[in-house]
Amino acid sequence: MWVATVRPTGQPHLVPVWFVVEAERWYLCTAPGSVKARNLQANPNIALALEDGSNPYIVEGEAQPVQPTLEIIEKFKTKYDWDITHDAEYTQVFEVRIKKRVMG
Repeated sequence: MWVATVRPTGQPHLVPVWFVVEAERWYLCTAPGSVKARNLQANPNIALALEDGSNPYIVEGEAQPVQPTLEIIEKFKTKYDWDITHDAEYTQVFEVRIKKRVMG
């Protein structure tokens, strides 16, 4: 999915990331010092968009750093064959609580 965060200057920052969904919450993993992680620490507002331009699905919400549950860890393993608990770089997990959905 594409993730949009807000820089301290107010400018947007848009990047693709891997994600999983569990019980109406969206989760993404990133490096703690990444631009998106720093942006979210200062301003938790976030927009997420799936890649399909023909059938857009966009959500807006707030992100907070969390310790991933076993279910979230397993979802990343199943979806991407990626064990987020053994990644030395992408160690910060954010949980996004959705406030608004836009579907095409």
